[in-house]
Amino acid sequence: MRYSQYLLPTLKETPADAEVISHQLMMRAGMIRKVAAGVYSYMPFGLRSIRKMEQIIREELNRAGAIECLMPMANPAELWQESGRWEKYGKELLRFKDRKSTDFCMGPTHEEVITDIVRNTVSSYKQLPLNLYQIQTKFRDEIRPRFGLMRGREFIMKDAYSFDLDDEGADTAYSKMYQAYRNIFQRCGLKFRAVEADSGAIGGNFSHEFMVLAESGEDGIVSCDACEYAANIEKAELVYRDIKTPAATAELQKVDTPQHKSIEEVAAFLKVDASQTVKTLILQTSEDEVVAVLLRGDRELNDIKLANLLGVDWALMAEDEVVKKTTGAPTGFAGPIGLKVRVIADTEIQGMADFVVGGNAVDVHYTGANLVRDFEVSQFADIRQAVGGDPCPRCDCGKFESWRGIEVGHVFKLGTKYSEAMDATVLDDQGKARTLVMGCYGIGVGRTVAAAIEQNHDENGMALPMPLAPFQVLVSMLNPKDDEVREASEALYQQLLDMGVEVLLDDRQERPGIKFKDADLIGIPLRLTVGARNLKEGNVELKVRASGEMSMLPLADAAKELQRLVAVALEN
Repeated sequence: MRYSQYLLPTLKETPADAEVISHQLMMRAGMIRKVAAGVYSYMPFGLRSIRKMEQIIREELNRAGAIECLMPMANPAELWQESGRWEKYGKELLRFKDRKSTDFCMGPTHEEVITDIVRNTVSSYKQLPLNLYQIQTKFRDEIRPRFGLMRGREFIMKDAYSFDLDDEGADTAYSKMYQAYRNIFQRCGLKFRAVEADSGAIGGNFSHEFMVLAESGEDGIVSCDACEYAANIEKAELVYRDIKTPAATAELQKVDTPQHKSIEEVAAFLKVDASQTVKTLILQTSEDEVVAVLLRGDRELNDIKLANLLGVDWALMAEDEVVKKTTGAPTGFAGPIGLKVRVIADTEIQGMADFVVGGNAVDVHYTGANLVRDFEVSQFADIRQAVGGDPCPRCDCGKFESWRGIEVGHVFKLGTKYSEAMDATVLDDQGKARTLVMGCYGIGVGRTVAAAIEQNHDENGMALPMPLAPFQVLVSMLNPKDDEVREASEALYQQLLDMGVEVLLDDRQERPGIKFKDADLIGIPLRLTVGARNLKEGNVELKVRASGEMSMLPLADAAKELQRLVAVALEN
């Protein structure tokens, strides 16, 4: 492809609404253009990366035994009503009526449609196992679309659904897809972790998220430094081995803490470490219950763990008036002493004594508080967020390391959540109707490309790994008016094309400085610069975008060497 004939509109300035680096660089490098909030057009340069991602997915899923299909974006309401999600999904589900006033939605995911297909076409256990997938546009009406392709409303997603006769078969399907996902992200050249995760709105009883590691990642994850365990902090398990409650050594004392209510303020005022304080959080649940939660002062609540423990859809911080009604004091002074509501404490609290708690009165706290003697706890449980340094729950010697990650894939064991609701059954070898056991597996295609940019960039632009780069080689013709430069560049370009190398020839009538800046911005992995000075010595200049390494290649050997470098990069 010739740059002069290609639609590649780069930008010098970063768009004002582009917050994260992938959004900034995809806009500046001419990969995407905004149409509306959270809705983007894929420009030719960006589409090449999208198609490469899709091809890697297809190859690995086909190898794992999945079969590609394609389902409609517009879903009839009746299917979603059958599953119960028409009412439960929320405002992210974009609903509309057709000209006959029939209710539809734009599919954010396709569990209902695929279950309807299978229940109407598969009737015998002999047709199982079955795994169907599609790569298709989805729509979720995000309340605050942002970060470009990271959190858009319209996006390209690969979603797959497995159907099996029993749990054993479903486990096998899950394992195959888990390995296929590892293969996909390894082939993309990405640093990632597969982490245990909460199933969220999709449902199911077990799931893993695939996280691309990046400092800009929205999600916190932890992984063991000694074994393979890794988990989203929402799911990460914590263990407390041989925990014992120490004996109280201090008297309970009420102290004035004027104008101090945060943990940091109170700890500084009382000259104690935040780890020697216990904070009391008042929460409301989806079942209209008010509960008090105790955590060590320097810890954070994991509200998903708490909701799962209570068997509710959610548990949120209570409004100020509820806090005052429950504790008798404004928000910020709650404590467990004298509370009349259910008190749930993180297991870590069992190992504490003589700690500081709120006094349920303005500008009042207690020092020397102790379990049993001063207050009762209804239940101890693992309800806090994991952090680096916590012990691993799977092995005896490992500790957690903390990372930031970008979720690009998610695999679920759905069980019979949808097949039971929608009566998707087959006959087994005894002629008995059996409810199908399902799995669900998603990959954000555009999101993965964006995550790859978040992981692979510098101050000058993108440095995408070879498998996802729009082109593999950029041949930069420094002076197209120089006959020798033009002829050498054209010859190299043709040789590379004949070798099957994906090459972009920068034949524009632009100054070398502009060409170099654009080359760094668009981040093609290998750049070959053809200039009059080096040609006099029979050489061309090679630059490896990711490392910045530069070297000279003999003109006669350049094409073959680039072909070799591309092959090595794709193999690794």
